[in-house]
Amino acid sequence: MVFTKRLREGIRRGRIRCSVRVWTAPHVKAGGRYAMDDGSIVVDSIVPIRLKDITDDLARESGFDSVKDLLQIAKHGSGKNVYLIRFHYLPPGAWDAPMWRKGSATSG
Repeated sequence: MVFTKRLREGIRRGRIRCSVRVWTAPHVKAGGRYAMDDGSIVVDSIVPIRLKDITDDLARESGFDSVKDLLQIAKHGSGKNVYLIRFHYLPPGAWDAPMWRKGSATSG
């Protein structure tokens, strides 16, 4: 996944944990790990949504000031399918626990 430079610091700090993308088809998959700068983005979920589901709150959660601001970046190609992608950032050298282990108690 590629992010505009102005969003990357917020992603690295964990303030931005979702992205709206307008694509012809999904370009990422849940559980996938994608390079960003020196670290990685791990996709937690990808869900199809409608354009009218994009609110100013969702735009701000994605790091934009408004829906208009978000769509100027998100609608740059021929895609018509809208996806809400939730993710987390892993700094360089970090390991990510499998989803089934997150929050589970260990036996011992």
